[in-house]
Amino acid sequence: MEIRLAQAQDIDAWMALVEQVRDVFPGLETAEAMEEHRATVLRFIKNASAVCGAETDRMAGILLFSRESGQLCFLAVDPSYRRQHIARKMVSLMLTQMDEGKDITVTTYREDDPNGQAARAFYKRLGFSEGKLTEEFGCPVQEFILKRPAAGQI
Repeated sequence: MEIRLAQAQDIDAWMALVEQVRDVFPGLETAEAMEEHRATVLRFIKNASAVCGAETDRMAGILLFSRESGQLCFLAVDPSYRRQHIARKMVSLMLTQMDEGKDITVTTYREDDPNGQAARAFYKRLGFSEGKLTEEFGCPVQEFILKRPAAGQI
């Protein structure tokens, strides 16, 4: 398993994993939405803002992030690869690509939604704390924030 920045040639394997998990990601319900997501992924790859956990011909995990907004935008792990710390390793690589001292945010399902239980527990283990309640794609979500010390501070 190689954790690395994704490349354009990874797009088909990447989208195969998105197809597998799309039912738990609001905003990916239609073919048009999936095509739009594919174009978005390619933009993130071009900006070196896409991390993957890659096997020879398939993706075990995928992650999109924005340096500008300090945001973890999308994270998924193939169900057959879960509990192997792939998500943690991808987040670790992402953090090396982000500005030191800049807080990182991510949104996931709210506490009362069973779809969010594993993700919420994962983000809390990494040191994220609960933030504001909001909505994305018409779905109630909660922001999580990872406070990062400025360079030179501990």
